[in-house]
Amino acid sequence: MTDGKTLSPARISRRTALKRLGAGAAAFGAGTTLGAPMIWSQTLKDVTLMHVGPSYSIFPDIVAQASADLGFKVEMQNAWTADIMARMLSQPESIDIADLEFWALQRIWRAGKLQAIDTSKIALWDKIIPLFREGTNFDGSPASTQGTLPFEVQYVAAAGDTEFATGPTGLATMMPTIYNADTLGLRPDLIGRPVDSWAELLNPEFKGKVALINVPQIGIMDAAMAIEARGDMTYGDKGNMTREEIDKTIDILTALKKDGHFRAFWTSFDESVNFMASGEVVIQSMWSPAVTAVRSRGTDCIYQGLKEGYRGWGNGLGLMGHLEGIRHEAAMEYLNWMLTGPYGAFVARQGYYSAVPETTQAALTPEEWDYWYDGKPAAVEIKDPFGGVMELPGRARDGGSFEARVGGIRCWNATMDEGEYLVKRWNEFVAA
Repeated sequence: MTDGKTLSPARISRRTALKRLGAGAAAFGAGTTLGAPMIWSQTLKDVTLMHVGPSYSIFPDIVAQASADLGFKVEMQNAWTADIMARMLSQPESIDIADLEFWALQRIWRAGKLQAIDTSKIALWDKIIPLFREGTNFDGSPASTQGTLPFEVQYVAAAGDTEFATGPTGLATMMPTIYNADTLGLRPDLIGRPVDSWAELLNPEFKGKVALINVPQIGIMDAAMAIEARGDMTYGDKGNMTREEIDKTIDILTALKKDGHFRAFWTSFDESVNFMASGEVVIQSMWSPAVTAVRSRGTDCIYQGLKEGYRGWGNGLGLMGHLEGIRHEAAMEYLNWMLTGPYGAFVARQGYYSAVPETTQAALTPEEWDYWYDGKPAAVEIKDPFGGVMELPGRARDGGSFEARVGGIRCWNATMDEGEYLVKRWNEFVAA
């Protein structure tokens, strides 16, 4: 089926899903994740895994299909990254699979709550894009290191190490899953002219119709992209600002707020959608699925590619340290399943990218692949993951192809050395 409601063109059985893990699986011997003895399969059905992650990666459709295909139960719970980290420290046994942004590893890995992942047990590891595996763009050039490049926290040299390795080692901190190149959401019908720079976020023309995400570490980076684009200042690293840079940024934002420039500071997906759909806001921080949601309502909204590039983020799945034996084996099967295509296709229909585009392509229709990944004009109606029409034939995805968008990332979501000071100053700004 290709009505947008299914997770793949055809239902995938557990046996088929594991076959799709690639030829690398054939190299696994008996007793490993994909070559387990019969007694292992007889007890697998009794396993339940708890996957905890943020709302943009947790979906009942996914957990239902994973459970059906794998033969054991997977449950999902939704929590923000900061809440997941707190829970990992205080209630580690309540999580089996931690779904985190890569920057979170800077704060949580040294606590010893996660265990390293043997990449030889991930059948499609070599198919993961080089951005994660090697820290390079598609053309082999080094990826931007402003903020926390996922590659910088991707590996450790040995099990139990608290410091990150500087290159590939065969032991991963997390298995990459989804990521995106974030930019500004716009209402082109209300703006009425081309927009090509982050600086427009600060343009007095949009006074009272601008919104920022009210997450200090992300909101200030969006603001910094705009401030730098306007020429007010140049940052050494927008993902790890000095106190002086934080102060200058907050002073600029506070002056704008007191002048009535900002309509709102949103904290939820629904808020961002409603502000844009109602026309109360015409330019703002936004997530790709929120743009999809606005468009699904029949309202013109675009995720504008800007000449200064994108702010990037990436999520991965980490294994909690208490997993061992049959539960560890089940968790490894689940990680492998997450790269086989259904999950990648589901999130693609929201505008997100998969760590293994090859299997995602097989799970999308050719027309969907052309639109979401190749940046070509839609040949048919493009639907969101739930079957709603969000794009009509003839229109291309904003920002172009997968390679152009991801290759245009100029800074990454991060946790700053001056993080506590940033939160204090940001809260002062929002309350000003």
